[in-house]
Amino acid sequence: MDTKIGSVDACTATCNNVGSLPQNGAVCTIQNSTPVPSSLNPAESTLGRHLARRLVEIGATDVFSVPGDFNLTLLDHLIAEPGLNVIGCCNELNAGYAADGYARHRGVGAAVVTFTVGGLSILNAIAGAYSENLPLICIVGGPNSNDYGTNRILHHTIGLPDFSQELRCFQTVTCYQAVVNHLEDAHELIDTAISTALKESKPVYISISCNLAAIPHPTFSREPVKFSLAPKMTNQMGLEAAVEAAAEFLNKAVKPVLVGGPKLRVANARDALVELAEACGYPLAVMPSAKGLVPEHHRGFIGTYWGAVSTTFCAEIVESADAYLFAGPIFNDYSSVGYSLLLKKEKAIIVQPDRVVVANGPAFGCILMKDFLRALAKRLNFNATAYENYYRIYVPEGKPPDGNPKEPLRVNRMFYHIQNMLSGESAVIAETGDSWFNCQKLRLPEGCGYEFQMQYGSIGWSVGATLGYAQAAKDKRVIACIGDGSFQMTAQEVSTMIRCGQRTIIFLINNGGYTIEVEIHDGPYNVIKNWDYTALVDAIHNGEGKCWTVKVFNEEQLIEAIETATGAKKDCLCVIEVIVHKDDTSKELLEWGSRVSAANSRPPNPQ
Repeated sequence: MDTKIGSVDACTATCNNVGSLPQNGAVCTIQNSTPVPSSLNPAESTLGRHLARRLVEIGATDVFSVPGDFNLTLLDHLIAEPGLNVIGCCNELNAGYAADGYARHRGVGAAVVTFTVGGLSILNAIAGAYSENLPLICIVGGPNSNDYGTNRILHHTIGLPDFSQELRCFQTVTCYQAVVNHLEDAHELIDTAISTALKESKPVYISISCNLAAIPHPTFSREPVKFSLAPKMTNQMGLEAAVEAAAEFLNKAVKPVLVGGPKLRVANARDALVELAEACGYPLAVMPSAKGLVPEHHRGFIGTYWGAVSTTFCAEIVESADAYLFAGPIFNDYSSVGYSLLLKKEKAIIVQPDRVVVANGPAFGCILMKDFLRALAKRLNFNATAYENYYRIYVPEGKPPDGNPKEPLRVNRMFYHIQNMLSGESAVIAETGDSWFNCQKLRLPEGCGYEFQMQYGSIGWSVGATLGYAQAAKDKRVIACIGDGSFQMTAQEVSTMIRCGQRTIIFLINNGGYTIEVEIHDGPYNVIKNWDYTALVDAIHNGEGKCWTVKVFNEEQLIEAIETATGAKKDCLCVIEVIVHKDDTSKELLEWGSRVSAANSRPPNPQ
């Protein structure tokens, strides 16, 4: 993810990138070195244009929206801002997913919807972004400012004169909420909300009364002073103590290992972890939700640690180690394969974005992960024992056996060919489902992006997220692996991809149902109505824009489709519908599903 944002400066130090933006600093409103901002004409001195300028400044130059009567005037003023592109989406949920995908590459995303019916629709996507530590600016066009405090009942509400229902819903999935219904404090509320999103790397909610967006006000009469976020600082005494304890612990170990977790992103510590691996020689693995955050071409990289469904020989090395350092882990029921990891707390150092815990012993707070990892790298003895063990036992995974001519396509052969498509100019989006497991086995070349939503796991996320990611990463060709059940949730956003001229390749895996649910707990509810997906996309295309579809049943057709998508149709959105058997799943999903099922079905504890 390219996490640099716009023109964000620091008061006293170089500003951190998004993901580790400070959590204890305030926004500076005046800097001695900053020239006096230029004056704006009245048409540019409005609340709407101020908000637009702030979005451009932080790097959210594409805003995903769904129009509604409460946000129409605001949209007019966003559209009028040079450098800001407003992208209309098919529904609010998809707009939120698109902002999520956009933030994963650009570092921040934004969406604009209307009051309550739009706000509650986008809420699920905002919750997912909160779980993934993504700074999203969720902007809602709210009621006329004159209606607050009255006993009026408005449309787009549940029929009560209380307008706070939407606000209350957003309070649990955003880190700051601003209700702008007075021009006098609008500047402060908007700037505080946006800067808080950047500092906390979480979504924020901004509601703007529909009658305020077009009104000039003196507080908006000059170009805004650029955001200046004071960086969060490490407690040096705590850092020294934590490094001392960790170094003593690790230097005594015979075969220690390093494992990267998903919070490497929010801590902006990916480079620091790689530097540590270079210095100490320990093998480097990632948790499944951290795939793509650590370079897989690194000489010490040994794959994905996911308990019983880890990549080949990775779990054996991690779980047999006598010490392991986890940087930014999240141990939930999915990442722990139903709480079945063979790890011991007394062997572990857990490094969170601002905290270090050494085994069962001391804990140290107010320590930035990247500072800790870099300081620790200077204190560790070089020890490649665990990596040498891995090298001795490692047997490269074999190529899946070739299919017979015209034989129905197997999923492992499909991913064999997807692997050969990857380069530094591509990115992979993996939908919730068997694509999680098959994509984990892809070896990412240097520079290849990779995203999926493991913590929240909302099926259908990938369609909107692919739209947003591709819009932010125009230098990459996105390859999305999406199951038919997930695609049915959010399929209409293919329309927006075509409108935006995107050239994504979507592998739509048609196996007739919710395969991941089948392996956890089967039932008739996991079978879905089959669609003619290529015909559906063709209907959405309707001869406007560049789009190409094909349906493949065997490997020969798949090879031909890939050649066309990467050749003659390289500038098109390409949808390749892949017909596979309903029971053709990865062995990892079979194992994972049974363990998660066991965790879900535990009987109640005795009372």
